[in-house]
Amino acid sequence: MPSANIPTALRQLVIERANNICEYCLLHQDDTDFTHHIDHIIPRKHNGKTVIENLALACLKCNKYKGSDIAAIDPIDNEITPLFHPRQQIWSEHFELLGAFIIGKTNMGRATAAGLRLNDPTRVNQRQELIALGRYPQTGD
Repeated sequence: MPSANIPTALRQLVIERANNICEYCLLHQDDTDFTHHIDHIIPRKHNGKTVIENLALACLKCNKYKGSDIAAIDPIDNEITPLFHPRQQIWSEHFELLGAFIIGKTNMGRATAAGLRLNDPTRVNQRQELIALGRYPQTGD
């Protein structure tokens, strides 16, 4: 659910910075029926602040699965691992696209892909359709 407590100007800055693209799964706002959300990377529940450095644009599914989590289990080493932080890490250092699959290259990438269910069949199918249309991934440029 979008946070109502985020000022409009700050919300717009987050959207513009992300070029309308989910910062976790790279889904463009134009390719979903649901408005992308402003995610507190470190949730308010964990004392995360409503500041530009702690906000990311997230599609409905990424935001839903992330919730107030700050970590997930890396499926390779079974260790609790921090989730990908779009303000502090670079997407391509932690993930790669293999067709329509988002593959974690690091323990953080693997934990995030698992925790946010980035490769659930419906999400992979959607990306396959978007790839066929030349709409995924988009850079926003």
